[in-house]
Amino acid sequence: MDSSSSVKIVSKHFVKPKTIAEESKQPYYLSPWDYAMLSVHYIQKGILFHKPIHYSIDAFLEKLRESLAITLVHFYPLAGRLSTIKTEIPKSFSVFVDCNNSPGARFIYATSDLCVEDIVNPTHVPLIVHSFFDHHRAVNHDGHTMSLLSVQVTELVDGIFIGVSMNHALGDGTSFWNFFNSFSVIFQAQEINKNDDLCLKNPPVLKRYIPEGYGPLFSLPYSHPDEFIRSYESPILKERIFSFSSETIRNLKAKVNQVCGTTSISSFQSLTAVIWRCITRARRLPLEQETSCRLAADNRLRMHPPLHRDYFGNCISALRTAAKAGELLENDIGFAAMKLHQVIAEQTSEKVSQMIDQWLKSPFIYHIDRLFEPMSVMMGSSPRFNKYGCEFGMGKAVTLRSGYAHKFDGKVSAYPGREGGGSIDMEVCLVPEFMDALESDEEFMSLVSF
Repeated sequence: MDSSSSVKIVSKHFVKPKTIAEESKQPYYLSPWDYAMLSVHYIQKGILFHKPIHYSIDAFLEKLRESLAITLVHFYPLAGRLSTIKTEIPKSFSVFVDCNNSPGARFIYATSDLCVEDIVNPTHVPLIVHSFFDHHRAVNHDGHTMSLLSVQVTELVDGIFIGVSMNHALGDGTSFWNFFNSFSVIFQAQEINKNDDLCLKNPPVLKRYIPEGYGPLFSLPYSHPDEFIRSYESPILKERIFSFSSETIRNLKAKVNQVCGTTSISSFQSLTAVIWRCITRARRLPLEQETSCRLAADNRLRMHPPLHRDYFGNCISALRTAAKAGELLENDIGFAAMKLHQVIAEQTSEKVSQMIDQWLKSPFIYHIDRLFEPMSVMMGSSPRFNKYGCEFGMGKAVTLRSGYAHKFDGKVSAYPGREGGGSIDMEVCLVPEFMDALESDEEFMSLVSF
């Protein structure tokens, strides 16, 4: 890949919902989980396609903008901006979404002289992929002055990359991929029947979760954002996508369950155990040093009563388990797998309620550099999200990529494998020294598909 390659912004537009819902004229309130996200990055995920034959970029962009306007009717908060109410005595800082005083979501068209193979072929993800996303390094609080949603279409020589940046205070991965899938469904329906009044199969449930007896407006004990907003600078990282075939995953799950004398450990828990163990070995930690592993867990169905599967908002916890490096490496894979399984099994409705109560008594804001300990592993995203279902009339995507957001040493994001059938791709971010060691780890590399 030519080091002079770049991404050139050609045009920028704002897109508003095609019709204005009556409810969008009211303030859209945030839940405790949403407030906690104000100082972390936007979610940045995107999909790479081969450019179809007989292709008009102008017609494609126009149809995409139209489809976005219709999608925003269903997801109208994403067309708004954050707004704040402050008081000095007592100190109070409340945030909500104003859907009226906003130009809408941002839509960007960019071009690049790169080819699909320049993105897919390198062993490590090239840094230029970060340029395929808007809102580079933005934190969610920036949604006061920046759009809460941005769609960037980057035209490559032989491909199209659709990168979406969504404010994480508005929703989690489940919400993000519901939006992305709905956007694709509406685009494809537009191609078939020009139906503006499309009914989505899985419409977002926009009614915010507000604990009983509270809200709808919550307040933080601050008078200025500088007191709780911190920027985050990622270290120099190597990022690589490791693929694991459905057969490898099946065999690994069977082996782990046999070792543990159970049938209840999932494929994802089994693979996470391998990654935690092998990254720990790659780091050559002292045997007495503690290392943690966190998994992003969806709480929607864990709550009592449960929230709807398509609840739009944040509803996740980063579940933590820990062990000494020596324990992880001297025991078999079942040791790590069982620790992960237990922490997930213990995430009951009572635990979720405790976390909410804790926030209500003493509101907190997540900061990436404080939330995740050094020398730990954080598993984000999920192979269950229907990421390859987003086709936009171009057929199945070639691959998935992400932006700069939320990347640090030990961050791993799980994607479904392109082949389907239970295959999984893992996007692993490590400092160069540890990535080199992981790529030399026989236990790990014996499971990777090439």
